[in-house]
Amino acid sequence: MNNPLNLPLARSAVDRDYLQRKNPDLFDDLWANELTRVLPMHQGKILLRQSNHHNVPQLKLFEVQAVSSATLRVYLGISTEASGAEPAGTPIVLAVLSESAANQLEPDDSAWISLRRNGAGLSDRDAGLYAQALSIANWHESHGRCSKCGTPTVVIDGGWVRTCSADEKEFYPRTDPAIIAAITDDQDRILLGSQGIWEENRWSVLAGFVEPGESLAAAVEREIFEEAGVRVSDVEYLASQSWPFPYSLMVGFTARVRGEQELVPDLLEIEKLRWFSRDEIAAEVQNILLPGKLSIARALIENWFGGELVSASELKG
Repeated sequence: MNNPLNLPLARSAVDRDYLQRKNPDLFDDLWANELTRVLPMHQGKILLRQSNHHNVPQLKLFEVQAVSSATLRVYLGISTEASGAEPAGTPIVLAVLSESAANQLEPDDSAWISLRRNGAGLSDRDAGLYAQALSIANWHESHGRCSKCGTPTVVIDGGWVRTCSADEKEFYPRTDPAIIAAITDDQDRILLGSQGIWEENRWSVLAGFVEPGESLAAAVEREIFEEAGVRVSDVEYLASQSWPFPYSLMVGFTARVRGEQELVPDLLEIEKLRWFSRDEIAAEVQNILLPGKLSIARALIENWFGGELVSASELKG
């Protein structure tokens, strides 16, 4: 898999085994397979197990009989590499749990965690599973009724389709594409912005959702103009990764601002804008809050900088 920036959530070691989704006996077959493991999830949070490697999180998977009930089950596929206690070839099922089921499985609420800020160290298998499981769980959470008639929908095809019994309309998981761009100027400085709702001195590259009927490159040009008031050129695709919050795909680009153009923040999303040189980033990095290591935003900044950065985000723990 081409992953030029080594993006944490662009990695995977799971065969999604999509042909099995139509198997009417799928879950019966999976429950009869002693290799099958279950990934429990509650309110978007998962459990981790102790790792043999320092500070390397590992998803905690369970045998089928340990997770007796779930509000939603989704067949995620078969692992293609060994990870932790599970060999390659392990079938894996997502189980979304109710409050009572989660408490029965793990009563310590602090053990259930979100990996949004600390999931960058996951293995290829676990990174792919986490992004896939959280995205599909979030999609199900917001698509419980038919968009045409409002009838509650029913889950079919191993958790990958919802259908309306009233009008037989089928609904398939969707991904919201969003562009994110490292914008540089003629001095090779990078453009970073800060939102008004963020902590003081938090900065990131600019991003936005792709609108209907719009190409990715056009979305870059529009979003940067809307948020920063400048026109960009030389738009080039760099990399992409899943962003399961709730179910987006972040598509990363580089682009250039040519000549002298005034920065004009939109004051709706972006409150402050600033050009940073590499020397300025290096001098100020321990006082600047940069995006988390799991994000493509951080990877774009470090790719421009030419190396790893340790910002105030990490120093705060």
